[in-house]
Amino acid sequence: MVLVLCIGDLHIPHRQTDLPSKFKSLLVPGKIHHILSTGNLCTSEVYDYLKTVCSDLHVARGDFDEPNKYPDEEVLQVGAFRIGLCHGHQVVPWGNTSALALLQRRLNVDILVTGHTHQYWAEKFENRFIINPGSATGAYSTMTTKPVPSFVLMDVDGDKATVYYYELHGEELKVDKSEFSKSA
Repeated sequence: MVLVLCIGDLHIPHRQTDLPSKFKSLLVPGKIHHILSTGNLCTSEVYDYLKTVCSDLHVARGDFDEPNKYPDEEVLQVGAFRIGLCHGHQVVPWGNTSALALLQRRLNVDILVTGHTHQYWAEKFENRFIINPGSATGAYSTMTTKPVPSFVLMDVDGDKATVYYYELHGEELKVDKSEFSKSA
C-alpha cells in the first residue's frame, strides 16, 4: 500500500490565507509516501509546508507559480501505475475530458492528475483514469461559483488504485471513494 496525496490550486496568500485546519489535521507527516501537486502553490512557504508532510513532493507549474520553478508536466511510476501530473491551464478547453485524454496518451500514463478548474472530479476514460483534486483551500475561480475545499488521497496497491476524495462543507468533512484497476 502506497499513499499518494493529490493536492493543488491553493493560491496562498493571494486568494486564501491557509489550508483549512481540518485538512491540516489529516495531513500527518510520515503517513503519506508521495505528494503530487497540480500547482498554484504561489509561495515557497506553501512548498516548504508540503515538504514537512512528505519529502517526496512533485509539483507541476500552475499559471500563478513562478515561471521555470516547476516543470509543466511530470511522469512518475507508483506501483503498477504510470502517473502523469500537470496543472491543466495548458489544456484547452480547460477541464475537458477529451483534451486531457490527448495529454494522457502523449505522456503514456495510466492516471493523469490535473487541476486548474478548482473542482474535484475523477473519471475513467479510454481504460485510463483522470483525477482533478480541486482546490485544497477552496480558492476563488472563474471556473466555479462556489469552490469547495478538496483534495484526494490515493491508495495504490498493486494494480488497484483507490481514490479517497475529501471535501469540506463548512465544518463537515465528507469522504467519498472510487476505484481504478489496470486489469479492468
